[in-house]
Amino acid sequence: MEKIKLEIIGMSYSQSQSGAYALILGEKNGKRRLPIIIGGFEAQAIAIELEKMKPSRPLTHDLFKRFADTLNVTLQEVVINKFIEGVFHAELVCLDGTTEHRIDARTSDAVALALRFHCPVYTNEKIMSAAGIIVEDKKENEIREEVTKVKEEASPYESLTLTELKNMLGKSIEKEEYEEASRIRDEIDKRKKKK
Repeated sequence: MEKIKLEIIGMSYSQSQSGAYALILGEKNGKRRLPIIIGGFEAQAIAIELEKMKPSRPLTHDLFKRFADTLNVTLQEVVINKFIEGVFHAELVCLDGTTEHRIDARTSDAVALALRFHCPVYTNEKIMSAAGIIVEDKKENEIREEVTKVKEEASPYESLTLTELKNMLGKSIEKEEYEEASRIRDEIDKRKKKK
């Protein structure tokens, strides 16, 4: 069955389930999207890697990566291979140097690991047809504009110096307050772009 390559489009708080997030995966060079409901821990693990943050202590997915590296096991790809009763299932395709191993995994964990191993995520046409949604360019552009608008609104950090922001960023990461750290990092990036 032909594989369809996916990329992470974004992540947002789930409107339907309290404490959950929606991970949006999109077909590469296509308009179909797979919205996947994931837990807060997995959302944090994905967001930290997307934002290139370095937690003070390794998260579970970071530990798994170090463990695999130590044993010379590589994650070749992640395949979202089943959609059963509204739940996505995935498998990790790993190589230990000689043998390929396929390991069942929750999709959220699989994506968090794919980011750490810099490997592709795939699905197939059957799953895209069953669970994919088509997002029209106009609607997607409106969503991106709204996200940009929210990011550009006045920041509570505007009155702080760059040095103060960098100190706050370090403290937030140390305390594992990643949402706050992300907002501070956005303010730092915004200032760098203005220079």
